[in-house]
Amino acid sequence: MRDAPPLPICEPLDSSSAPVTDPPPAETPRPGQRPLLIGIDIRRAGEFGVGIYTKNLVRSLARVGSEHRYVLVGGPQNREHLGDLGPNFRLVNYTRRFSSVRSHFDYWFVLRALGVDVFHIPHRWVPLSTPAPYVVTLHDLNNLFFPKEQASVSMQRLRRAVMRRGLQNAARIITVSQATRRDAIKKLGLSDDRFTTIYDAVDEQVAQPAPEELRRLTLERYSVKDPFVLYAGRIQPHKNIPRLIEAFAVVKAQLENHWKFHNLKLIVIGDDLARYPEVRRAVMRGRLQDSVRFLGFVPLETLRCFYNEATAFLFPSLYEGFGMPPLEAMAHGTPVVTSSVSSLPESVGDAAELVNPTNVFDIARGLRKILLDDEYRDELRKRGFERVKKFSWDRSAERVLEVYHEVARKTM
Repeated sequence: MRDAPPLPICEPLDSSSAPVTDPPPAETPRPGQRPLLIGIDIRRAGEFGVGIYTKNLVRSLARVGSEHRYVLVGGPQNREHLGDLGPNFRLVNYTRRFSSVRSHFDYWFVLRALGVDVFHIPHRWVPLSTPAPYVVTLHDLNNLFFPKEQASVSMQRLRRAVMRRGLQNAARIITVSQATRRDAIKKLGLSDDRFTTIYDAVDEQVAQPAPEELRRLTLERYSVKDPFVLYAGRIQPHKNIPRLIEAFAVVKAQLENHWKFHNLKLIVIGDDLARYPEVRRAVMRGRLQDSVRFLGFVPLETLRCFYNEATAFLFPSLYEGFGMPPLEAMAHGTPVVTSSVSSLPESVGDAAELVNPTNVFDIARGLRKILLDDEYRDELRKRGFERVKKFSWDRSAERVLEVYHEVARKTM
């Protein structure tokens, strides 16, 4: 089988650093810390990725940092995703998009009126100037490693310069993995002492097990009767979907006479397929029209059902800031095949089968091993449950609070 068209690989993917297998422990809170007035940008709450991070962080801060007061900057449509937070949270209505040029200027006046001790921007697009000390959470640098094709070189350079300025002026930069920290140091020339790594955790709602009856009804609704391999996530160039499909085609051919997996299917949950013709071409080349299904976005309860029912979860991404979907699959007891590059070894530890994402046949090898080795699959399932427990939003929120206090002390 012909290999998929090459996708760009950036140097940090071939990291020589040993992966961090366990998240660092939460720092011990210092006695006598004064209550703070903390501002948080919630304008992306309700989105995937950054939105899920914002939602879980704010909810956890309400539990572990109830002695503080919080000002949430965003719209009512963002606030509704955060649930009941308590009387020490208030909303300041500001709905201009974070990426708009106007936001870079009038956001200064919004922050000046708040009078906060520290302001948290949970994404990389920082206003050109702020009157308050701020903390930035840097989730990834995929826009630098995999820029949008329609963006001109000059626009890419401008975005990089604006992002670097925002990070350079931050009182503290939180990264969600050591890999992202290394990427920022190398790609943007930032100093290592500006960073604190605080890991994400699985979304509380995604981690909830799907009831057996709901799983049965969901499979009936989508007419899923055969064993299937699952992918959930965006369908972007760095997600490596063409190679994933070709690797599945290899395994499908190898198991065409297998008693259990002769009708094996691949289910892809994520973006609208119409925007990615190279993915459709990969299906056509592999003659997999009857074996690969693209479901697009699905409701949360449906996603949980597919996580529960999948025989294996396949995620050979070329680049991730943290890599949440493999942990989500582990939370539902599904064994995972994922990449040996970027942040993924750091997030999954020894609880997944690691493969070279640039080699179709190595991806196929890892998938075939999980499908056919029952003992190994059961062992990965056990390791996966234990791995997920190592990450906690409440512990992460406690460490974020320590960052807030550190910033506030320096500006007193």
